Amino acid sequence: MNKYMMNSNEITKQTTGNSAYIYGRNGILEALSAGRSIEKIFIAYGAEGTAIEEIRQNARKAGVICSTADRAKFGDLERELRAGKGAAQGVIALCTQGVTLELQELITNAYDENDTPLLLALDGITDPHNLGALARSAECAGFSGIILPSGHSSPVTPVAVKSSAGALEHIPVSKVSELSIALKDCKAAGFTIIGTDLSAKTSYTEQNLGSIPIVLVIGSEGEGMRASIRKLCDQLVMIPMAGKIESLNASVAGGVLMFEILRQRNLLVDRIDN
Repeated sequence: MNKYMMNSNEITKQTTGNSAYIYGRNGILEALSAGRSIEKIFIAYGAEGTAIEEIRQNARKAGVICSTADRAKFGDLERELRAGKGAAQGVIALCTQGVTLELQELITNAYDENDTPLLLALDGITDPHNLGALARSAECAGFSGIILPSGHSSPVTPVAVKSSAGALEHIPVSKVSELSIALKDCKAAGFTIIGTDLSAKTSYTEQNLGSIPIVLVIGSEGEGMRASIRKLCDQLVMIPMAGKIESLNASVAGGVLMFEILRQRNLLVDRIDN
């Protein structure tokens, strides 16, 4: 018997697409104790008790975010999971799905695939639709993985998986606690960090993107990259705008840049072949 399939009072596991939710106080404590990879824990507003406090403490130690959900939203999630009345006991956990790797393993695998690998780093992408769309573009453009900060992005939810059209089942994701540290590690491994910025002087089409290992950083469409992340970028590029709106949707901007990188690389290959 699967260790997560205990009696119904302790834990239930539901699968929606390629994502798994578990619910029940004892069951989630058991999952945390066993080291199961969990994206996020949702605790209903007003839920209290020794087990809830222990869940919070153990989640903190494991680097898992606990989010307080209002009762209406929590109830919606319970109904989506078809949990029986009271079965969730005020707590539901979203388990990690898809391919997940530690950062160093992601970097190693990327170099094994290509001498000039591509990684995508997301800063402040909180909309799961954007996360899914960016993952889809990254997979199609030949990127080797995605770096996702645990505190400044959407978790890999069922909505993100659906929006990715299956890409999140194939492209590996590395969850990191601090994106700035992860980018420094990537630099040490030979990657050039490239970010987008409205104030940048160089158009994305004028930058050499075809022959170097790249980590492409995409920030939120509202505020862009955080200042601390912008400072770590080796190069900043902008997408010229002809309309009255100053910026693109984050997933659209990311797609434009990723396929420009692919275009430049294909041109480079054509030159070598000829």
